[in-house]
Amino acid sequence: MLAIIGIVVVVVGVVGGFTLAGGELLVLVQPAEFLVIGMAAIGSMLISVPIKTLKAIMSDITGIMKGSGADQSLYIEVLRLLNDLFQIARKDGIIALEPHVNEPKESAVFQRYPRILLNHSALAFLCDTIKLFLAGSVPAHEIEALMDAEIETHHEEAQVRPATLARVGDSLPGLGIVAAVLGIIVTMGSMDAGAAAVGHHVAAALVGTFLGVLLAYGFVNPLAANIETKLRNDARLLYVIKAGITAFAKGMAPSVSVEFARRSIFHSERPSFEEVEDMMRQARAPGKS
Repeated sequence: MLAIIGIVVVVVGVVGGFTLAGGELLVLVQPAEFLVIGMAAIGSMLISVPIKTLKAIMSDITGIMKGSGADQSLYIEVLRLLNDLFQIARKDGIIALEPHVNEPKESAVFQRYPRILLNHSALAFLCDTIKLFLAGSVPAHEIEALMDAEIETHHEEAQVRPATLARVGDSLPGLGIVAAVLGIIVTMGSMDAGAAAVGHHVAAALVGTFLGVLLAYGFVNPLAANIETKLRNDARLLYVIKAGITAFAKGMAPSVSVEFARRSIFHSERPSFEEVEDMMRQARAPGKS
């Protein structure tokens, strides 16, 4: 939602300033310039990355517009889920987690945390790691190293998306110049049409340069930066899960393991020690659903 507000602010600021300066809004409506810049940008993306990456970029942009992402409530869900799983393992043995991690969508434990079920990367990371515990032959430090490797792979793979969008943003001013040059070519062919016609064509050509710069620095590059921040927060969620699981694998109590996970959360989203203690106290209370 904040991204949408930002887009509106950019549009209002640019168009409002242009209007206050005495500009005619219809001059900015140049379909040919939009077509040249837009199709060239889309074509360059089709050339540079596979279709699955393009779909992921569109999904990222949709998520930004909806305002979805890791926040304190999601981290609290993760901490509560880890606490529930660790308590089950401590009480009934690690083997008691098998039905939960094999079919998380059918698990009564996981169903209490719908945002985790919808976060496919975090869900797979958590369940696949616990499955290693069930194997019973992988040391704790090896599990930790494996989780680090998976997080690194996840981060490297995800960074292709904002990097691709940023490259497109960097190319837009150049594409704007292409549109402007094409406009000047059209202008040269209309020199005998009179000063008014020549002025109209020159204005249309300059709109191409204007659009390229505005789209790059007002929209596309900020979106790429937003996606990069979102992906960094998504990776932090994996680090939180890793910290809790690693601590529990080393024999620490569920409450201590959850505290290790809590300390891995960024300060801006981290719940307080007292909030987590109260959460675990409620989880241990009789009659908990």
